[in-house]
Amino acid sequence: MDSHAVWQGVLGEIEVTVSSSSFTAWFKNTKLEIISDKEISIIAPNIFARTQLEKRFHPQILEALSHNGINSPSISYHVESSNKKPRINREITKTESQESSAPLILPSKKSHASNLNPRYTFDNFIVGSSNDLAYAACQAVASHPGEKYNPLYLYGGSGLGKTHLMQAVGNEIIRKQPSARVLYITTETFVNEFLDSIRFKKKGFSDKYRNVDVLIVDDMQFIAGKEKTQDEFFHTFNDLHQNNKQIIISSDKPPKSIPTLTDRLRSRFEWGMAIDIQMPDYETRCAIIKAKAELSNTELDSDVVEYLATNFKTNIRELEGALNRLLAYAEMQNFTPDLMAAEGILGDIKRSRPQHVTAKQIIDKTARYYNIDVKDMCSSRRDKFIATPRQIAMFLLRSELKMSFPKIAQELGRKDHTTAMHSIEKITKESLTNVSIREQINDIKDKLYAH
Repeated sequence: MDSHAVWQGVLGEIEVTVSSSSFTAWFKNTKLEIISDKEISIIAPNIFARTQLEKRFHPQILEALSHNGINSPSISYHVESSNKKPRINREITKTESQESSAPLILPSKKSHASNLNPRYTFDNFIVGSSNDLAYAACQAVASHPGEKYNPLYLYGGSGLGKTHLMQAVGNEIIRKQPSARVLYITTETFVNEFLDSIRFKKKGFSDKYRNVDVLIVDDMQFIAGKEKTQDEFFHTFNDLHQNNKQIIISSDKPPKSIPTLTDRLRSRFEWGMAIDIQMPDYETRCAIIKAKAELSNTELDSDVVEYLATNFKTNIRELEGALNRLLAYAEMQNFTPDLMAAEGILGDIKRSRPQHVTAKQIIDKTARYYNIDVKDMCSSRRDKFIATPRQIAMFLLRSELKMSFPKIAQELGRKDHTTAMHSIEKITKESLTNVSIREQINDIKDKLYAH
């Protein structure tokens, strides 16, 4: 039996059932080895892919193999061997593992304050289609800081897990090498300390940020417009990067979308890997709720989980806040939370937000976002600065309100519903490949569903 042909059939089947980011992150460059009639081996390109295949996708792989003529085999998962070393499997000795994966960090002679929150780890981070690529990149950086994806730039809306992932990298590095000098800061802290160093002529500012092995900077968008601070961070970045020290950055926008960011700093942010983290899908939200509830030794009924996942979907922070409120109330009143309790306790939060947006609200918010008149949006004008917002409004009417094409056309002054069909198809495709368009759509949604 041709193992390559079988595996291509398996991959073809799996590709249509998982997100494109998941497929790229975990299934790319995988192979199948048929050892015997009862045993097969799946080869992954790295340890992170192997873990995901084994723990997350095993049932899907098993089913796809069955559809391709291999029934109930004994499956083992391995990391692809190099030409120089034998293949690493999960039975590798502890010493060998430490030697092969140890990052190139020189021992520090004195302790270093990291500012990391020890609660942020990979173990308690819920992985879904919205963040799996970022998760894989962060694990790769944690294993080989300064070697892969340097800098690592994570961007996305507030409350989507960027801070958790970045600090998880720092905590994992320190776990493996306690002497590693890891520093987590917010951009606001960097700015304030830089200004204080100038104002009060304090010494040691540059040394603090340049004498580290890993620098993690949160909320980089706040450096916009601060020219002297940007200049200082530029030199800090260069010093660390030239010495193969790891830099991890987060922002709510990709580098090219941060206003008044100098070109030289923007280009450096784009040197490594920039990954966007999107809003969690329904399945991920359910998984987050279950995991957080288990930490509180509480088992929630499926209808409670579904209620939370359905009604609190703006970001993870909002979702966890609603869950914590429910669990706290249940603990104080000494009862197990059910659907009725959830609706009663959390109903005020739900009602405080526009759960049911209207077509008028979508059109108005879109027009205001692009600073154009609603009358122009609904006119026959074809100027690009009007046409694109009009198409995005049509897209939102379809995605948020599930409106019919004729109704969408009518709302925006179009006579032919095929115009709406074409516009929605166009924006749907662009949102998958164009980061700027996707960002604009998410910004408008945030404004629509803002508290």
